[in-house]
Amino acid sequence: MELHAVLPDADPNSLTALAREAERLGYGGVWLPDHLLPPEPYGPVYGGVDDPLIALAAMAAVTERLTLGTSVLVLPLRNPFVVAKQAASLARLSGGRFVLGVGAGWERHEFDATGSDYATRGARTTAALRLVRHLHTTGGAPFDDPHYGFAGGVFEPVPERPVPLLVGGVSDAALRRAARTADWWQGVRLTPEAFAAHVARLRGMTDRPIGVANRAVWGDDQPVAGIAEEIVANEAAGADQVAVSLVSSFTSVAQVADRLRTLAAEPSLAHYVSPAGG
Repeated sequence: MELHAVLPDADPNSLTALAREAERLGYGGVWLPDHLLPPEPYGPVYGGVDDPLIALAAMAAVTERLTLGTSVLVLPLRNPFVVAKQAASLARLSGGRFVLGVGAGWERHEFDATGSDYATRGARTTAALRLVRHLHTTGGAPFDDPHYGFAGGVFEPVPERPVPLLVGGVSDAALRRAARTADWWQGVRLTPEAFAAHVARLRGMTDRPIGVANRAVWGDDQPVAGIAEEIVANEAAGADQVAVSLVSSFTSVAQVADRLRTLAAEPSLAHYVSPAGG
């Protein structure tokens, strides 16, 4: 199992500094959340202010081996043709390290404010994922779909391999979407027991190999031993990856970097990290 981190941001230098530190400490990857136009300030609920795809490009330039991903991009709020091109570009710039994590969205305010249809978000998310994979494998061949069908064109850059797709969410609809279209499924703040139950349901929906991950939150008042115990329990529950969110604890870059170091140094988690030069 790999240990990853979901990062906060507050200034132009925080994300690149934290990405470099995570790589040095041996984390497997870092992830950024996404909200386009939330009804309340960014922070523990709505994540960081920077566009995750642009921010990840900056992080790709200062790292060499970290997986870089979105956890998760609210796909039905965005043009999927543009997302496909951004994802392919990120894959090329990062040497194939980008994972496109998406969700259907839950904050209705964002859909209403941006003129996007909330009722069809699930169907459009599934269709958009199919489109992204189609463009990444055919380079723009005609695509038959009621939402995003087109007669063909030239799509570049075509990745050396299709960008891995991750579907986040704990609903049955999210599990079905992952079973149909994704390479990864990510639960959100599930207990290890609930995570195992969701994985069992997912496995029952498809014979395709799908990696499974859980996103945990390390709160301000939780001792490191507590989050470490949760991480270990997730592996026992079948997780291939746990991404620990540090968004809620953000006060400064130094404070989050210290939390990254504290977690990586926890003895029970030593086999989940591979420090540079170690």
